[in-house]
Amino acid sequence: MMEGEKILTRCGFVAVIGAPNAGKSTLVNAIVGAKVAIVTHKVQTTRTRLRGIALEGAAQIILVDTPGIFEPKRKLDRAMVDAAWSGAQDADLVALVVDVEAWRDRDKGGAARRAAEDTDRILLGLQRSKRKAVLVLNKIDILRHEELLAISSSLNEILSFEETFLISAEKGKGVKDLTLWFADHLPESPWLYPEDQIADAPLRTLAAEITREKLILRLHQELPYAITVETETWEEKSDGSARVEQVIFVERDGQKAIVLGHQGSTIKDIGAKARKEMAESFGFPVHLFLFVKVREKWAEDPERYRELGLDYPKS
Repeated sequence: MMEGEKILTRCGFVAVIGAPNAGKSTLVNAIVGAKVAIVTHKVQTTRTRLRGIALEGAAQIILVDTPGIFEPKRKLDRAMVDAAWSGAQDADLVALVVDVEAWRDRDKGGAARRAAEDTDRILLGLQRSKRKAVLVLNKIDILRHEELLAISSSLNEILSFEETFLISAEKGKGVKDLTLWFADHLPESPWLYPEDQIADAPLRTLAAEITREKLILRLHQELPYAITVETETWEEKSDGSARVEQVIFVERDGQKAIVLGHQGSTIKDIGAKARKEMAESFGFPVHLFLFVKVREKWAEDPERYRELGLDYPKS
């Protein structure tokens, strides 16, 4: 390179879309190289568009981790699906993540069939919008090679993808090749974020997501989907630590009792795990205080949608 010659940089947005539990958040975390999106085995964990930022050579890749696209039944469902499609339409590149095991087992019914039907719905939406996308077949370590080839062929017959990648997001297999493809196909542009920034979200938002993840992991079989976490106060202390107060909203008194646990044991455990991860992620001590409040039909409250970064559905 000649002295004084500028390095060509690329920068842009990659929308990661797919059915619930396809592995979108796991993939975003794998590309970023750090945990920026919460991951659980419960479907519809991601509720809003979260951005993870990765560097590959001279390219800055801004990954938009969208909620899973599924058949909406409630206002919150519709808002999440709308956010996912909006993310796809606004992005420079789109990556459709497909759980290959669910696609293979679609005829067995249950969760696999629902996931496949959601993927069918996404494929139809991409066809209608004439939106180009890359196909990312995830969880490939579960299937035989010939099964993967058959799935790739069948999906490419439905929609002509720009490229097809076979990966295991959890194990990192194939992720580097996908990352390099993103870097090469983003538009020429200056970087939009500092070199050391890995997420585009306020710390108070990330903190609320961390606590919600711990709630889901601890109570996924006991607590229904209608639960949310909001960071009410964030106070930076003179010693470099932060005092954080969060409210866990549930819809009924019975749900509040579940979150609290016997003599407060459950919420103490959740708080300890959330506090530990916040300190590790943010790089400073966190003094976390959790409160549980009952707010009936919180999922019908427009203010809660604004807190989640979602548009409140008009109907």
